[in-house]
Amino acid sequence: MNRENKKRAFDKNYYRTHPCTEEFTCRSCGRLVVPEGAGSGHRNHCPYCLCSVHLDIEPGDRAADCGGLMEPVAVWVRKNGEWAVIHRCRICGTLSSNRIAADDSPVKLMSLAMKPLAMPPFPIERIDELTEKLYE
Repeated sequence: MNRENKKRAFDKNYYRTHPCTEEFTCRSCGRLVVPEGAGSGHRNHCPYCLCSVHLDIEPGDRAADCGGLMEPVAVWVRKNGEWAVIHRCRICGTLSSNRIAADDSPVKLMSLAMKPLAMPPFPIERIDELTEKLYE
């Protein structure tokens, strides 16, 4: 094991200060993911299906023992206007927020953003009846 790989393996905050240059195969869709194109040095999810792996408790610490698949469940817009993906771990239910990458699928991002409108928590057929009660 060379010095750089040893540092990566034993320094729990290594990825906070160093770019992640490894490529990986997505555990969800099986596609090869390369760090180039992310727009930053920190690739933490698949740009095709937006899934991730539960590795961190704090960003970059690699301290999570879970290792579960993190599914994208929503998007949100931060104060500065930057979009972020909300992931939920399939195993432990932990929620985390990850900024979007430059090469993330715009179709997948928009489908996440539109999910609340496409699947409202009430029967869409009764929208007129529900809104009438508000203005009585």
